[in-house]
Amino acid sequence: MDNIKTKQTIELSGTALDEFSNHFSGSLIRKDDPSYHADRQLWNRMIDKKPALIARCRDVSDVIHAVNFARENHLLVAVRGGGHNVAGNAMNDDGIVIDLSQMRTVRVDPENKTANVQGGATWADVDQETQAFGLACAGGIVSETGVAGLTLGGGFSWFRRKAGMSIDNLIGAEMVLADGRSVYASEKENRDLFWAIRGGGGNFGIVTSFDFKLQEIGPEVMFAACIYPRAEAERILKFWVEYTRHIPDEVTSDCVNWSVPEHESFPPELHNQPITVLSAMYAGPTEKGREALQPLREVATPLLDLSNVYPYLGVQKMFDPFLEKNKLYSYWKCLFLEDIPESLQKRIVERVNELPAPQSLVSIRNLQGAISRVPAEATAFGDRSARFLLSIDTMWLDPEQNEANIQWTRDFWNEMRQHSHGQVYFNFNSDMNGTSDMLKDSYGRNYEKLVEIKTKYDPDNFFRLNANIKPRLEI
Repeated sequence: MDNIKTKQTIELSGTALDEFSNHFSGSLIRKDDPSYHADRQLWNRMIDKKPALIARCRDVSDVIHAVNFARENHLLVAVRGGGHNVAGNAMNDDGIVIDLSQMRTVRVDPENKTANVQGGATWADVDQETQAFGLACAGGIVSETGVAGLTLGGGFSWFRRKAGMSIDNLIGAEMVLADGRSVYASEKENRDLFWAIRGGGGNFGIVTSFDFKLQEIGPEVMFAACIYPRAEAERILKFWVEYTRHIPDEVTSDCVNWSVPEHESFPPELHNQPITVLSAMYAGPTEKGREALQPLREVATPLLDLSNVYPYLGVQKMFDPFLEKNKLYSYWKCLFLEDIPESLQKRIVERVNELPAPQSLVSIRNLQGAISRVPAEATAFGDRSARFLLSIDTMWLDPEQNEANIQWTRDFWNEMRQHSHGQVYFNFNSDMNGTSDMLKDSYGRNYEKLVEIKTKYDPDNFFRLNANIKPRLEI
């Protein structure tokens, strides 16, 4: 039983709300506002939640006032940054949404190669500013993804093997805690909190700004995008798994099983054809990149080979057209895999050939490199020894298929679970309210420390719409 008993509705005519409004410089969006239905939409069309109030903040003081208002009135709280999370944690029913989407300023310090990023920014905002100086932050691979959610969960970029995860490039963060205090967390201040937010998600407070270190990337990079017919999937996956054993850290690579999107960038005769895609980016000189990525282009006869030297900004937006906001019903599950032996490769391909909708995809991300050189106890994220992340990204257009597609995804995941330690990457996981075993399996020996820090900073579980680490009194 939660320590806070949340109300089911907000008394919009109450004096408390009037007082809140007087101190709030942003916008308060209610159910009768013309923009309400558009403002509550998230990326995942399956999420159809109706909060009583959306508090769209302009600055840190707005966030503080919103937190205090919610706490004093016992309201269920959701926190919205980019709103791209598949689980839909950025919305709730009948509670308050603390919306940071207008807080998107990015300030780059090119001399020190750092950036200060507000909590509502997207990776497109970050990329645009950092690339002006030939720099990049280790962030997401879909530009419309929010910086906050992705970073707090770990964060995998197109140069993750060279620079590590987003959390490995985080220097510090300004946060508003459940008691309304604004604090700074870094290696020098509130070190336990800084440790916890690097992989522990939104359990500990609202990050109003991040400080990142940057890498020299771009303005152009070599990117491989070789599209093979699905009939070659077993051969391609076997080759790719071996290829990843011998690549330098500059190469970050994925193997994606999908269908050709119905989009003008692809020939109409190929639309919806099942495919296996080898994609990779080289974080270094483009000519070295051509050589390093060339083997990915020669595994079989491709349907299309879109490999080329691209602007880094173009690579970051490459997948945006196929993942439009509020278009697809989505249910994702994922697992870290220590390795993918040949017998498991065959089974994955068999499952992939059963994909329930052409919009669905199964992505396998190669990890290690700089990621695996960070000790498990250094950040909340935990164990980093896995070579791969298997992500089952089931997406479809027809809501009548919701139940069947969710069940298919769960069945696939349950089978793959037998080949893993049960560690989940929560950014790619629809089931946030899983069992405590899911959290313990994912955080490992770090779980108990996370519980202690949660108990210290959020003893009433005020921030609970996440991969929730319950404070000690609730366990």
